[in-house]
Amino acid sequence: MIVGPGREGAAFTDGGDGDVGKDLEARRAVSSSLGISPEWATVRQVHGSRVFEANSPGALGEGDALWTTEPGLPLAILTADCLGVVLHARGAVGVAHAGWRGAAAGVVAALRGAMTAGGASPHRASIGPGIRACCFEVGDEVAGIFPGRVAATSWGTTSVDLVAAVRDQLDDVKVWSVGRCTFHDDGMFSHRRERTESRMAAIGWLP
Repeated sequence: MIVGPGREGAAFTDGGDGDVGKDLEARRAVSSSLGISPEWATVRQVHGSRVFEANSPGALGEGDALWTTEPGLPLAILTADCLGVVLHARGAVGVAHAGWRGAAAGVVAALRGAMTAGGASPHRASIGPGIRACCFEVGDEVAGIFPGRVAATSWGTTSVDLVAAVRDQLDDVKVWSVGRCTFHDDGMFSHRRERTESRMAAIGWLP
């Protein structure tokens, strides 16, 4: 597990923490080590940009981001190549699920906008592990969605830098990134590498 910087509540699980998407014991163990409730607020992820405000734990509906002003309420999204992003504001926290479809739909900008409209303008972002430009091979149709963020894989084919694409939606927000690639790091779950159904989590909470 990787814990974000400072006193703000952000953490990202890895393969060693187990499948926190389905394994309740793994979720309880992660929660215990972080000192948070094992009852998380989540969404049914659909690779879009819908944002929910959470007031209690449980699944809120189909969407890819959620935020809260409730102290002690953990928010979580699940990943296995997509980026988990935690936004921190004074008195609020939000999380977003950002694969290429979500990034193209502006999910992180939508979360930031929802929090700001609610009186909680984010000042810091923590970006979790995900498939990096070194391994994220894409076709021209995907590359064309991200002008200026087209890169190359370590084997020389076209890729997209999703981390940079997410940073573009954060403007002057201070960003911290885990910097680990789920595809080539054996300690991570990667759907693209092994078609796994296991999931890691990006978790945000108000300490």
